[in-house]
Amino acid sequence: MIDTPQTKPIVIVVGIATMGRRDVLRETLEQIARQERRPDRILICPVADSDVDWDHAARLTVPVEHIVGPQGSSAQRNAIFDAAGEPDVIVFFDDDFLPAGRFLAETERLFVQNPDIIAATGHVLADGIRGPGIDLPEAFSILASDTAFDDSKARVEPIRNLYGCNMAFRLATVMRIGARFDENLPLYGWHEDIDFSGQLAGEGRIVLADALRGVHRGVKRGRTSGLKFGYSQIANSVYVARKGTMGWPRALRFAIGNTCANIVGSMRPQGLVDRRGRLKGNLIALKDLLCGKIDPKRILSLR
Repeated sequence: MIDTPQTKPIVIVVGIATMGRRDVLRETLEQIARQERRPDRILICPVADSDVDWDHAARLTVPVEHIVGPQGSSAQRNAIFDAAGEPDVIVFFDDDFLPAGRFLAETERLFVQNPDIIAATGHVLADGIRGPGIDLPEAFSILASDTAFDDSKARVEPIRNLYGCNMAFRLATVMRIGARFDENLPLYGWHEDIDFSGQLAGEGRIVLADALRGVHRGVKRGRTSGLKFGYSQIANSVYVARKGTMGWPRALRFAIGNTCANIVGSMRPQGLVDRRGRLKGNLIALKDLLCGKIDPKRILSLR
């Protein structure tokens, strides 16, 4: 079933789940407040009150609301869903994602002009998650240099799943089918974006929209430990495959590829990326898999 377009002005809400990156979040909020088309509300779900500079947030030109929820990206995003009301579109940004100035304007145009689109993710100009991270001046430099992009030629391509750092949803569809981020994928919630996209499959178009552009800084502070993340790399892949929202061949590629990357990285340390910790987590998960007791929630007890 495809939702029909509405005649009332479109309402866009931005949701951000955050933990331990107060200064980074402040920089992201300032960039969101500078959008050509500002969001109607910004909903922030932190783990602790100190994760957000609320005095700064109150001075922004967009209403910012404090949402209370359990720790974990999935649980925090679900709390934002519950508090969102009935906007037309909800956009989730990571707290270290800097959207280009027209990101929300292009999001509005995309969803208004394409009533069959139910979810979209944007073009990431640079992704610091694959390296040491991208500092603020470099991120702004990347955005500023993206001047040659012609939005009249922007592609909209079907994809299997969204990328968690920037995801936009037609909320009526999400609510109608009862889709939720899976809270059995705790803390960092590895693969929660793939699982959620799988829940939406068949309800309408899920797309990569080239006109939605930004930089994912990949800040390392506030992230899950290497040991826990390594366990999630295996356990979450198995869990999502068993659930049926990701195919087994792809799950195996993730598990094998990440383990190999961690083996190589353990021999050549990469600074803030704890490859040795991740490899140890991989091995614990593989042992649990062979013993028939692998469980994504085990990371809550790993030390």
